Amino acid sequence: MGSSSHEVDVSLPNPARIYDYGLGGDHNFAADREAFHQLLEVDPDSRTVVRSNRAFLRRAVRFCLDRGITRFLDLGSGVPTVGNVHEAAHEMNPRARVVYVDNEPVAAAQTRRLLQDQPNTAIIEADLRDTDAVLTAPETAELLDFSEPVALVMASVLHWVGDDVADLLDRYRRVLVPGSALVISHLTDEDLPEQMRRVEAIFDETSAPVTYRPRSRAAELFTGFDIVEPGAVYCSEWRAEPHERLAEPERSKIWAAVGIKS
Repeated sequence: MGSSSHEVDVSLPNPARIYDYGLGGDHNFAADREAFHQLLEVDPDSRTVVRSNRAFLRRAVRFCLDRGITRFLDLGSGVPTVGNVHEAAHEMNPRARVVYVDNEPVAAAQTRRLLQDQPNTAIIEADLRDTDAVLTAPETAELLDFSEPVALVMASVLHWVGDDVADLLDRYRRVLVPGSALVISHLTDEDLPEQMRRVEAIFDETSAPVTYRPRSRAAELFTGFDIVEPGAVYCSEWRAEPHERLAEPERSKIWAAVGIKS
């Protein structure tokens, strides 16, 4: 785990590291693994949840590149695991630029290590709610040009922000020019409320309790953006190939949408 482990309370599960373990990564601690196994007990689809979300992220990155967007700001990027934004982007365009932001020390340290030999990428160790720290960071200035369209990626992160997120989104929206993209995926309890209450209880014992928001909140979250087809849908349904779709989409527990700033 390197020297970063002394910076964190390894006895307290962290969602970024739980997610890493669920995806098969090894940047996690015993408490994180135990929390994920607790999740599996109340939701046997927990691995499907994280994999469906990661697959959506790859498709959303490709969608942005198809529109000519080559700069990505990935907020709450988590621990680097297979299918990162820069991996998906560089498959199509090696010149695409990606700035990751995460305040979890293990995630930041591992991302920094992963990116050592990766041009056009950087990690900022900061809280995504501190927009000034994110937007004025040297890495942001070096890699992102906000006079051109940028993709703001908030994949599976806003449900860890318990405050009203409207102001947070507004602060980022102001720096984006028309044609920029907003990518959001978000946990919801709207179709499986009893099961998701049990999931919520597990996250209440971690460093970041969960806040669910339903698909009906998408229009509010995407204020100033035109949501593209197919709208706010479960992540396994968003522009997915047939083999990526779930027979019961609500089992992914996460809805997703992409908007273009008008």
